[in-house]
Amino acid sequence: MSSENGLPVVDLSPFFAGDGDEGAAAARARAMEAVIEACKTYGFFRVVNHGVPRELLSRSLELSAAFFALPDEEKAKVRPLPADATPLPAGYHRLPSHSPDKNEYLLTLQPHLGHNLYPADPPEFRQALEECHAKLAQLGLLIQEVLTEGMGLPPGFLRGYTGGDRSFHFLLALHFFPAPTEAAGSTSGLSKHEDGQALTLLFQDNVGGLEVLKDGQWLPAEPDDGTIIVNIGDVLQVLTNKKLKSATHRVVSRPGRHRHSFAYFVNVDSDKWIQPLPEFTDKLGEPPRYRGFRFGEYQRLRLRNKTHPPATPDEFYNINHYAV
Repeated sequence: MSSENGLPVVDLSPFFAGDGDEGAAAARARAMEAVIEACKTYGFFRVVNHGVPRELLSRSLELSAAFFALPDEEKAKVRPLPADATPLPAGYHRLPSHSPDKNEYLLTLQPHLGHNLYPADPPEFRQALEECHAKLAQLGLLIQEVLTEGMGLPPGFLRGYTGGDRSFHFLLALHFFPAPTEAAGSTSGLSKHEDGQALTLLFQDNVGGLEVLKDGQWLPAEPDDGTIIVNIGDVLQVLTNKKLKSATHRVVSRPGRHRHSFAYFVNVDSDKWIQPLPEFTDKLGEPPRYRGFRFGEYQRLRLRNKTHPPATPDEFYNINHYAV
């Protein structure tokens, strides 16, 4: 595991090598160890040689920027209906002007579900979104298996939580508006938070702004062309009884610069019961740090943060709500 631009970097090429490749097993073991160590110490890492074409990443960012540059009335044509019955409201969303987070996004679900609202312009955007879904889904499955084996769990264990049809996995094409002034650059963008899902895969343009909190300091996750950033979410922190870290992070907008990124969320079925696993409690002689809960319940609590903004930090719902 090397470290460039602040975050650990893991080369995934050993997992794409054939079994007959000399030294492949040892290389895979080293890469697996690097992933687990990064998840323990940072909660974030970069991957290279990840199987997602660099051209797809750059083309998707360009098409996304072209879409978000359209007039508001054009983007509004792909807003979800109020009575949308899909697993998640696919389509265009813009946060209200009073929100501290200044951004807009297009949410798409797995294409095979048939729920997506695709923009008509630019016309190539739909194909790019569907290709991103396919490639990032494959990468998400690989990283789940790496984590499963690295944590000493049975093969396919994490996939049992995240669902075979990936109905609740979703992709966000994100647009962050420029910070209005130099002073505002430290607050606008995306407020500090942890991801509530299992995993997040992210790639970004050259503007930057993503920062990860480590040891009380904000560590910039600067752009690095062709790499994909991976971070674990609250679900894995609970399952491992806090052995793996769901890191706090934020996006700081730049004055005069629009930022574009894509985030693919490996989600959990809403009816899944989440609690610390025996492998990280009983078998280690350690008490559980969290009480169990249904994932859908936690989702509703997190949504309440947005629909009913808390008056004080103590009223903000996060995974500490279930802490023992």
